[in-house]
Amino acid sequence: MKKLLGNLLRSLLFLGVGLGILGLLYRSQQKAYAEECALKGIPEESCSLLDKVISDFASANYGWIGLVLVIFTISNVSRTMKWIMLIKPLGHQVRFINAFFSIAIGYFANLGLPRLGEVIRAGTLSRYERIGAEKVMGTIVVDRIIDVISILTVTGLAVILEYDTMLAFFSENTGLAEKTDGLGNLLLFLLPIGGLVVVLLFVFRKQLEKVALFRKIKSIVVGFLEGLRTISQLDKPWLFVLHSINIWLMYYLMTYVCFFAFAPTSQLTPLVALIVFTFGSWGIVVPSPGGMGTYHYLVQTALAMYGVPGEDGFSFANIAFFSIQLGVNVFLGILALVLIPRLNRNYKPKPSKIE
Repeated sequence: MKKLLGNLLRSLLFLGVGLGILGLLYRSQQKAYAEECALKGIPEESCSLLDKVISDFASANYGWIGLVLVIFTISNVSRTMKWIMLIKPLGHQVRFINAFFSIAIGYFANLGLPRLGEVIRAGTLSRYERIGAEKVMGTIVVDRIIDVISILTVTGLAVILEYDTMLAFFSENTGLAEKTDGLGNLLLFLLPIGGLVVVLLFVFRKQLEKVALFRKIKSIVVGFLEGLRTISQLDKPWLFVLHSINIWLMYYLMTYVCFFAFAPTSQLTPLVALIVFTFGSWGIVVPSPGGMGTYHYLVQTALAMYGVPGEDGFSFANIAFFSIQLGVNVFLGILALVLIPRLNRNYKPKPSKIE
């Protein structure tokens, strides 16, 4: 009961954070929208951002949105295949539909409590495939390690390709230009300091082993490296890598294709889609339900770099966010909850080959 109450309180907290960010963003954009309307001589009562968002949703091209949902489903298929490959060395050959539906249920659970979906995903597959939950959770950790590498790679690529645009935008909006020279000098100062820290960590590693925080950080690093080593031990590591690339390629295409569903973004380029996708991905990483609020803020910020007005950026973020959450995560999540018990009514998993 105590654990259930704790989960409920965390769920409400994260939901409150997401709704709070979304609310603050709406208020700021409503104010800017009202000022723009005033300049155009539009009466205040005819200038509601909420009405605009609803109107933009209604006028969106749902053919393109449907394609976005198909692309997201393809990414989930690749994620399922990756997961099956990670489980196989444990001696289990799991059914595709069980793994696929477990992932769908996990995404659905994340809308209620961020990161709970990983536990639900592991528990669901463990239940129907008779695999120890701790073993399944280990494979999910490896999967997430690859996601961390992927998002860092995508972010690095985005910064390299659009560094000047990003720097100009943030300089104009935060006064960063005045600090650019100082930042360069600071980096030159920190590089040798960083090297010295690495040397000290090596020299005093035995003493540091007695510090709980150091042991915790070390265990995370060791787990990260072991996760990468697991991939090299797979039957077809190249296929695993291809599925990993395909997942993030599909994520990127979701953003680019969604541009065509909304008139103010329909002329934006594939490079702009990469930046918006990168910003939006970090918005999803932040622990709010499905990235609610944080995704909207970062996507709108990225679009603003390329001249998309705040109110249009807000509309696009809502169209992309809620189309995916409602069109796939909620729909597939509920479908999986209904079907997975029925599909496994007479199913008996094969015993592990290594137990």
